[in-house]
Amino acid sequence: MPPPASKTHPRMSMAARAAQFSPFAALTGYDDMIEETARFTENAEELDEDYKVILQQKINVLMLPENAGTVCEFTYFVPDSRKLGGSYETAQSSIRKIDNAEPVIILANGVRIPVAHLRSIEGEVFGRYTEGE
Repeated sequence: MPPPASKTHPRMSMAARAAQFSPFAALTGYDDMIEETARFTENAEELDEDYKVILQQKINVLMLPENAGTVCEFTYFVPDSRKLGGSYETAQSSIRKIDNAEPVIILANGVRIPVAHLRSIEGEVFGRYTEGE
């Protein structure tokens, strides 16, 4: 006997029938979970007290009126929002202001760096102060 045929619906092709079942995934989200687990994050380095004092001195130098608008390179740690660790990022800008309530450094380009996450500040301006000027 031939298969029954509908009088109102056209016959579905074999490709269309197969397409109904191809997107099936038994473990929804499993691939995303594997990718997230494989994503690399770094641990934040703990700074010693001497280096924290040096960073504070560099911030003080940048806050002097004669150094207003001086562009430096700031390296800081950004914690990951989904897992333990994070990454180090670098921004080149000048300091717009320092919010002592949080405490956070706000750069002229809008980047906000918590002082606790700051790892280094590099710039030509510091050479003048280490040479004794």
